[in-house]
Amino acid sequence: MFSLEFLPKPVLQKPHLFSKLVDHSLVPNASSPKHGSIRGIRTLRISIQSVGSVDSKTEISNVPVLSCSEVLEELKTYREKIKGKQQYLAMYSSVFGGITTDPAAMVIPMDDHMVHRGHGVFDTAAIMDGYLYELDQHLDRFLRSASSSKIDPPFDREIIRKLLIQTVSASKCRKGSLRYWLSAGPGDFQLSPSGCDKSSLYAIVIQDILPFNSSGVKVVTSSIPIKPPQFATTKSVNYLPNVLSKMEAEEAGAFVGIWLDSDGFVAEGPNMNVAFVSKDKELIMPYFDKILSGCTAKRVLTLAECLVKEGKLKGIRVKNVTVDEGKKSDEMMLIGSGVLVRPVVQWDDQVIGDGKEGPVTQSLLNLIVEDMKSGPPPVRIPVPY
Repeated sequence: MFSLEFLPKPVLQKPHLFSKLVDHSLVPNASSPKHGSIRGIRTLRISIQSVGSVDSKTEISNVPVLSCSEVLEELKTYREKIKGKQQYLAMYSSVFGGITTDPAAMVIPMDDHMVHRGHGVFDTAAIMDGYLYELDQHLDRFLRSASSSKIDPPFDREIIRKLLIQTVSASKCRKGSLRYWLSAGPGDFQLSPSGCDKSSLYAIVIQDILPFNSSGVKVVTSSIPIKPPQFATTKSVNYLPNVLSKMEAEEAGAFVGIWLDSDGFVAEGPNMNVAFVSKDKELIMPYFDKILSGCTAKRVLTLAECLVKEGKLKGIRVKNVTVDEGKKSDEMMLIGSGVLVRPVVQWDDQVIGDGKEGPVTQSLLNLIVEDMKSGPPPVRIPVPY
């Protein structure tokens, strides 16, 4: 188990340095023989134009050069100020070779090629009632993405699997998600990863506070270009198009944008798959050859077979879907590990069905939630807390 006990006790005292840089009484003068509560600290005198957060009327400011323990103290203070909707309970890093439960220490090197070149892949597995849901399915896709990105993992599949389970165990989290990354690793700031010593594995456990939302949402057709198939089918950290698509949708008062492929067929959302219930009660989903192969979407296709047996669906098909077919469908839904099954009630100006959450969508949501709670061993891995 990784520990921070070897670090010297922080010598940095409150108040925080960075929030009050312009108050020179709080920042020791490098030429002064006395340094107050910050012993031996060096300072850099810089042009204030390079520090955008400081009052532009101030021409000169002293920026402290911090020790490792002082940086850690500032990171702790920074994390304590953040009151987000998610809590980070544990992180594994192959760089420091262990697990930390201190959010302030959940960092990665700046020269990691995943940071400055986007040369990394990731995946996610849900944690439900102390079980990892579809870990193996997500892990297989994770390693396929690494292979297509020419990243050689630092460990074999079984070791990676054990490390991920151990990280969840250390977190004590029983409901949330496990997100993990493989990167080309740290080494330099060059374009090629040839200077990287070896690839890096990172994993973090996130405790989700809010429940899944099953209310209907509005979507819009995204104007942001979709990734070409080679990159769309790989779950890499290159999510700028996805982010811009999401932001564009939010600016239009919608939940997400829907991408169309190069032939004009329905493709996917920025981080979820799309499915429809046709007028003749068929569950229809676009082909996965040009988009990300969704683990949750594939599981939904399997679970939907029971709705066919019950007569709620007449069939299940994976096919090309035109925009006209999608907008005229009885039901539309978004499917992914982050949303599970989310009903869509409007696409652009077109109301879907009767404008309400559809019964098949709700049934599929219930099926996936039940599968997460009591599904068979292939999709539920117990965590040894």
